[in-house]
Amino acid sequence: MLKGNAVVGQSGGPTSAINATLSGVIRGCAKANEEGVIKTLYGMRNGIEGFLEERLVDLGSHFPDEEWLATLETTPAAALGSCRRKLKSHDVDAATYERMFEIFKKYDIRYFFYIGGNDSMDTVLKLSEYAKEHKYELRVVGIPKTIDNDLMATDHTPGFGSAAKFVATTVKEILRDVSVYTVKAVTIVEVMGRDAGWLTASAALPEISGDGPDLIYLPERVFDTEEFIASVKSAMEKHPAVLVCASEGIRFADGEYVGSGGQSGAVDAFGHKYLSGTGKVLENIVKEKLGCKVRSIELSLPQRCAAHIGSLTDINESVGVGMAGVRLALLGNTGVMATIERSAEKEYSVSYGMADIRTIANEIKTVPMDYINEAGNGVTEKCLEYLRPLIVGETAVKYENGLPKHVII
Repeated sequence: MLKGNAVVGQSGGPTSAINATLSGVIRGCAKANEEGVIKTLYGMRNGIEGFLEERLVDLGSHFPDEEWLATLETTPAAALGSCRRKLKSHDVDAATYERMFEIFKKYDIRYFFYIGGNDSMDTVLKLSEYAKEHKYELRVVGIPKTIDNDLMATDHTPGFGSAAKFVATTVKEILRDVSVYTVKAVTIVEVMGRDAGWLTASAALPEISGDGPDLIYLPERVFDTEEFIASVKSAMEKHPAVLVCASEGIRFADGEYVGSGGQSGAVDAFGHKYLSGTGKVLENIVKEKLGCKVRSIELSLPQRCAAHIGSLTDINESVGVGMAGVRLALLGNTGVMATIERSAEKEYSVSYGMADIRTIANEIKTVPMDYINEAGNGVTEKCLEYLRPLIVGETAVKYENGLPKHVII
């Protein structure tokens, strides 16, 4: 078994469960330490960006006991800090790779764990290929994370269940609020999701108790203004308060984002446009076409940091997949991502597997067409069956002075 030190980083947008996965990696490496395989687990501050500057912290000394780890698991956002740095090909930027492997050798790092989404898996792919080409024995394992639930090869992603629970709960509470008046009004809730509508689909979960939104729009289907107004009118004939949920990434038939009119055109390091404003555009459309009372609400950052209403299922699985990632590396795997596999049995359960990183990096898992209704403004029972188990259970958040207790590294 390969002996040496390990390093773990967090990358991309944070979630309320990404630290639970970090806890899983710490737990897995602690066990490997007892077996004399991994001596020290380093945490890289701000992902690859911090690693290149040697901003490392000894995680073993930071989390000496179970209480600290348990608190870490219910602390939102990335405790190590994050980044959105895209690695160029080593043919284009050889100096960056040489610098990274210089650090690997300096600290005798033989295990590299990266917790992140699509773009982070691109980093895993490039590092594993470079290590292989240059004959440096390094186990590179990606561990999934994203509230968007858009990673290939895994049934669902850590962080999604908690975000879905927040969205579903918030939509149900909003519905209670807007339904107290007899005045005709439309409320539009904008939910995160650039290319995949999984999180917006979770807004339908309150339908179990008859409290779901009237209309749901996902980026997987073309948005049509005429259909939208006609559907709002139809819903308003049934009851005065109409609730609409829409993904930030919904597009018109020409591929243009609905909310692009209010955007600056700025993009992140991976070339993705910064999105927001879709709800406001829909609000203005309703105001112009119907002239009724209308408001829009952008759920924004609370979708990914509302740890106080996290899904226990999500947190437990996030720890589990972190530990699974360590096991995969210890068994000699590299260039892979740990995955969550749902049992085919009627009662929900999962196991952990792996997939080749080449089938995951830079790909997007979208909501299947049979999860969306024929009109393209709602979801099907099949979609709800997939979603329901992921939000089950409540976390035991520790409180201090009336507020949730968080771990800060």
